Formats: sequence, C-alpha cells, structure tokens
Amino acid sequence: MVLISYDVSTIDGAGRKRLRRVAKKCQDYGIRVQNSVFECLVDPARWTVLKNDLLKIYNKEEDSLRFYFLGKNWQRRVEHFGAKKTPNLEKDVLVV
Repeated sequence: MVLISYDVSTIDGAGRKRLRRVAKKCQDYGIRVQNSVFECLVDPARWTVLKNDLLKIYNKEEDSLRFYFLGKNWQRRVEHFGAKKTPNLEKDVLVV
C-alpha cells in the first residue's frame, strides 16, 4: 500500500494540465481518498512504473510529490473518520 499526495502549482495552464495528468495517473492505480491524495495497492513492478510516470509529469521546481509506504499491515495503520467512506482495496471491487 502506497499513499500518494501531491501539490501541483496551478498558476498557469501548464500547471493545471500537470495537475490533471497527475490525478489521472494516480486514478489508474488506486482510489482518491482526498482531493490530492490516493491510496494505491501495487506490487513492486507496478510501483516502479507509477513512480517513474509521476516523476516525468511533475515539475520539480514548482510541484511536490510525497509517497508514504504503509507496508503489509496497512489496514491497521489507516483510520478514517467522517464522510466519504473509502472501499477496501483488497476486498471491494474497483472499476477503473
């Protein structure tokens, strides 16, 4: 389980395009749990592809990407309160 968060500068059209591309790429691999936060359950090979793709999209001078590795016991490390209950990535069906 990898938690991906990002902050992409949107002061110009290029930034807004990068924001959409980063979000789309994350949607291909996981589920959105906050506006700029995704939970992705990926094996090492898929993780390498996803990370490399994101690093090609973002602008290191204006944007930031953060990756949190939650490991095998990720379900015990994630607590959710409030609206927008998120599905269980291992048990619930995801349609991408």
